[in-house]
This record gives sequence, C-alpha cells and structure tokens, in this order.
Amino acid sequence: MSDKLDGLWAAAKAELDVATTKDAVEAVRVKYTGKKGALSAILGGMGKLAPEERKALGEQANKVKAQLEAALEQAAVRLEEAALEAELAGAKLDVTLPGRHVRLGRRHPVSQTLDDIVATFARLGFDVAQGPEIELDWFNFEALNVPADHPARDMQDTFYVDAQWLAKGVGPTVLRTHTSPVQIRTMLAQKPPVRAVMPGRVYRKDSDQTHTPMFHQVEGLYVDRHVTFAELKGTLDAFAKAFFGAKAKTRFRPSFFPFTEPSAEVDVSCVFCGGKGCRVCKQSGWIEVLGSGLVHPNVLKHASYDPAEVTGFAFGMGIERLTMLRYGIDDLRTMFENDARFLAQF
Repeated sequence: MSDKLDGLWAAAKAELDVATTKDAVEAVRVKYTGKKGALSAILGGMGKLAPEERKALGEQANKVKAQLEAALEQAAVRLEEAALEAELAGAKLDVTLPGRHVRLGRRHPVSQTLDDIVATFARLGFDVAQGPEIELDWFNFEALNVPADHPARDMQDTFYVDAQWLAKGVGPTVLRTHTSPVQIRTMLAQKPPVRAVMPGRVYRKDSDQTHTPMFHQVEGLYVDRHVTFAELKGTLDAFAKAFFGAKAKTRFRPSFFPFTEPSAEVDVSCVFCGGKGCRVCKQSGWIEVLGSGLVHPNVLKHASYDPAEVTGFAFGMGIERLTMLRYGIDDLRTMFENDARFLAQF
C-alpha cells in the first residue's frame, strides 16, 4: 500500500503539471482526493493491516494528501496568473475615454398621482392608514355590510387565497378587492374622531383596456359626531379643485354601495373640454371619478361604534383612472409594461 501511495502522488503530480484549464484541475482533484477517489480506495483497505502498519500507512497517507492539496492549490494559482497575463496581453482599455452617461429614471405616473392625492388630503387634515393585501373575508366583505349572499359580491370578482389558510382556522381569505378593509381596521384600533386615507394595491379578476387584475385605490374615511353629507361634498370639491385645477366643478349623482347610505357617484367637469362636451366625456361635459357616501350604520356597528353617537363619510377612487385623465393616457395597460419610452414622458 505504501508503493500505491507513492504511485498515486506521482501520477497526480504529473497530471497537474500538464493541466491547462480549471476543469482539468478539478478532474484531478475528484479522481485522487474525492469521496470515491484513488486515495479513499487505498485508505479503505487499511482495516486489514496490523496496528503498527496502519499507523505508518496513516502518516504516509496524510502526507500524500497534504502534498496533493498543496499541488492542487498551486495549479489553480498558476492557471489564474496565466489567465491574467493573457488578459493583460489582449485588448487595451483606454482609461482616458469619457464615461458612459447614466440616464436618471423617473417616478412612475401612477406613483406621482398617488403621492399627489395623499398629499392633497394630508393638507385637509387626513392621516394615512395601511393594511394587509391578503385579507380576511370578514374585513373585506361582511364588516362592510356585504354578507355572503349579497349581490354586490358579483361586482367584485374576487381572488380567493389557497385553502391552506382555511386549515389554519382563520376563515376565508382573499386578495383584498378594495382598501375599505383598512377603514374597519382603523376604526377598531381607535375611538372617534377618525380622519384618514387608505392608499394601496387591490386585486380583481378583470383585464382589458381600462382594467387590470391589480390596480391602486385611495379611500378616505371621516367619523365623528355630527358629520354631514355637506362636509363630504365640501371635502371632495376641495380635492377636485386641488387635483384638476381651480376651475374644476363637481356634481353628485345618487348611487348604491353596500357600505354607505346614502351613496353618490362623483363626477368632475371634463378636464379635456372644460365641460363643453367632447369624445372623452361622451358629449356630457362630465367624467366620473369616484364613489362616496355616508358610512352605513351597520359598518359603524361592526367597528364597535354607536351609530346614534357618531356619523361619518367615506369615499374611494381608482388611481389609474385619475392618472389616465391627468395625463391623457388612453390604454391602462401601457402603465404596467415598463416601456422606458412611455415612462420618459412623465
């Protein structure tokens, strides 16, 4: 076995001396020092030797192993130095050439619009509240006066999360279809007065020129004693003038939302024709921008508020829609394609 160890070292050294690539050096390492290599095969037969012979052979094996490891390292260093020399001898780099210009990015138009909306309401005294995007069905629907058999659920095309959440005993779980659940969470966390906006991503099964499966909303909530519909109208009219310009006008049309009563759709005078009538506003002079209303008493009860003591108003708007109106974008999908030419305009 001693002769085999000597022969192994000589053979490995000869192969390393002629190795010209890293792969060749690695092949030598595996062949001689790997788990199934030649050195392991020799050491596997040491159990048949007498104790004195095993000790001597073990010392020789350790010496050969150390020599192999040193030779492998030297071969690797030799190849690295050769590669560096070849690179230095190759093409030259002219360090006097001017550097390449790095073009600065721009904030996405949706981000710009979202920030401006939040800043506008901040000036009106609204705080900012956040909540989870994976939401319990109770917060997303039932606490907002939308029970399981309510027809309004047909409007929401919901993404339901994997059944593993049900196995954990947390109840039905969804990707939130609006940021309204944050209103419930905010009211449960504090006593009136509550004045906050809730920006964030929401999800619905819808995709076409004016809808995407993921989009952004900002919802607002104000709850206190003696909050009136007139305050809602004044707040949203002030927002419209701040966002669309001082000449913007608003009108409120009766509508239905399960979490507000009475409810109203809010239109703003067309930003393209100034209310005179054009293709965008379908000659009406008005464009729908958001929904609103007084908070439904059932919603206040779910938040542990007494409808006899407090009232409130709520509103919600789609950020992408306002972005399209603000910048004259005719296809919602272009805002999610990350085309640098499109984004460079903003």
